Amino acid sequence: MTRSSTAGSYDMSHEVFKGKSKKKTKERNKEKVPAVLVGEHGRYQIKSGYLAGEFVARAFPKPPTQARGLIAEARGATEEAAIANLLEVIDARENRRTAERRTDPRSGLAVPSTEEYREAIGQIALSRPQRAMLAALSLAGEDGMTDARMAYAAGYKSQASANRSFAGAGMLIANYLSAETVSNGYSNVLEGTSILGFRGVARNEEDPGNWILHPELRASVRSGI
Repeated sequence: MTRSSTAGSYDMSHEVFKGKSKKKTKERNKEKVPAVLVGEHGRYQIKSGYLAGEFVARAFPKPPTQARGLIAEARGATEEAAIANLLEVIDARENRRTAERRTDPRSGLAVPSTEEYREAIGQIALSRPQRAMLAALSLAGEDGMTDARMAYAAGYKSQASANRSFAGAGMLIANYLSAETVSNGYSNVLEGTSILGFRGVARNEEDPGNWILHPELRASVRSGI
C-alpha cells in the first residue's frame, strides 16, 4: 500500500521496509514488525513510523553518503502530522543557517558556517586529491599555500589541474548547501573557489597570492583530520 504525505515537497517514491514479520520472529512471538516509511526531503532521508506509543519522523543524511547521524526529529498525532512537523523543522533550520551566514568582504558571497561545511564535507563525494588539498590548506592556516604547494600536496603535476579540482570541490559544497558561487570580487578566479577561500596578498605581478581557506571551512576540515 502506498501512502502519501500532506507536505508537497516530500517525496514518497522511496517507500521501503514495509512491515513484514520475519519467519523466526513470527514463530517465536507472533508479533508484527512496525512499518517504517522512508522518503526524501531536499538532501535528507526521512524515516517515520509508530514508536513507543507515538508517531515519530526523523531526518538522516540521504544515501549514498557514508555519513550517519540524526539531523532532526519531530512527533505528531498521526504519521502524516509527524512528517509535516519534521519538514517545518528542517526548513526552519535551513532558513536560519542561510540568514546567519557571514558575508565575505572580498567576494561578496555568503560564507557557510563551520557546522554547514562539516555536514557538506561528510556527505559529498570529494576525491582523495581534493580532500588532500583542503587538509593541507587547513593546516597552513592564515598563511595559506601557493598554487605550487597546493598542487604538490594533492599529487597534481599541473597547477592548473589542481586549481580546477579545487574549484570543483567548491562547486560540490556550494551545490549541497545551495550557496552562491559567482564572486563579485575577483574575475580571475574559477567559479567555486570563493566558497572555499580567497587569495592572499600578491607579492608581484606573477604571483596571484596564496590560497587561504575561510576560517569556518578551516575549522571544519581540521575537526575531521
